[in-house]
Amino acid sequence: MPDSNLYDADAVLARLNFDLPPERIAQTGAEPRDSSRLMVVGQGEISHRVFSDLPTLLRPSDLLVSNQSRVIPARVMARKPVTPEGHGGGVVEVMLLREEENNVWSAYLKPAKRAGKELWLGQADGEQHRAEVVGILEDGARLLRFEHDLKPHLDEIGRLPLPPYIDAGDDDEVWRERYQTVYARDPGSVAAPTAGLHFTPELLARLDSRGVERCAVTLHVGAGTFRPIQGSVADHTMHAERYSVSEATAQAINRARAEGRRVVAVGTTTVRTLESAWDGQMVQAGEGDTRIFITPGTPVHVPDLLITNLHLPGSTLLLLVSAFAGEERIQAAYDAALAGDYRFYSLGDAMLLENRREG
Repeated sequence: MPDSNLYDADAVLARLNFDLPPERIAQTGAEPRDSSRLMVVGQGEISHRVFSDLPTLLRPSDLLVSNQSRVIPARVMARKPVTPEGHGGGVVEVMLLREEENNVWSAYLKPAKRAGKELWLGQADGEQHRAEVVGILEDGARLLRFEHDLKPHLDEIGRLPLPPYIDAGDDDEVWRERYQTVYARDPGSVAAPTAGLHFTPELLARLDSRGVERCAVTLHVGAGTFRPIQGSVADHTMHAERYSVSEATAQAINRARAEGRRVVAVGTTTVRTLESAWDGQMVQAGEGDTRIFITPGTPVHVPDLLITNLHLPGSTLLLLVSAFAGEERIQAAYDAALAGDYRFYSLGDAMLLENRREG
């Protein structure tokens, strides 16, 4: 944690607080995806571009690192069993978080207190999957033990867990495509790594033609990404999220850094993965859980540039981008976004930020 005498994260968060009219929260993504706006925030200057301009903003020697995690249909409706006396049968909403061990998932239940010890997941007129509530975690999440592997059944029984500020409607099939990056590969997230939603296959091809090298990491985004900081920053606990860095990706990143080439992170989840895999000298291949909390004063060692969306006030992500680019740059950028017609949050517009150490 940074020295609180030099970097008071609570004070930074208070200074970066802002009011956002509801109509500025994007309810649909730009079409095509790369037609969203892109604010370029550098050393003392801000320019306004379109995301499809990205190949002209990057150098042929740059290395683009993205998070290839795929969102799973983690929102599942369940029912309590009906007793012989005819009691029970109430509906419980289950938000699956992650598989903690074979066939045991952590999950938020709603309502949790009246959920009982047994649930049946799935539609009443379809296939049902029994879950036993076997524990409660510190944050109130329940541990559910299933009798078999649930993952192959999620496409049938689940819905995508869209952020609470998006009016999803009933068209889950549309969101199953739109709330994924075009390069999503590894199932496991309960929220999209949203900075990647701006990319199209055509844009990736243009980056390849320009000579921009690309590689990927995986960080399965947890429900904590929606959770604002309550109380002091020092008391905030990050949820554990699973990440992995392949040997090929680690080598590509370390080679780029040794050659003085820029590393461009697509999204805050990629930053958190790279900093979790940083051993003080290089990025190490491997996998594990991370609770890394990047706040002002924390040096960000690996990426030189960051592509990111416009974040919630009072959020851990706002602290991360302030640590990355510097509070003054972020304040100026958000002032410009609020004064302009930028669209906010998961389906909104993007920024290209320069690491403060570059300035």
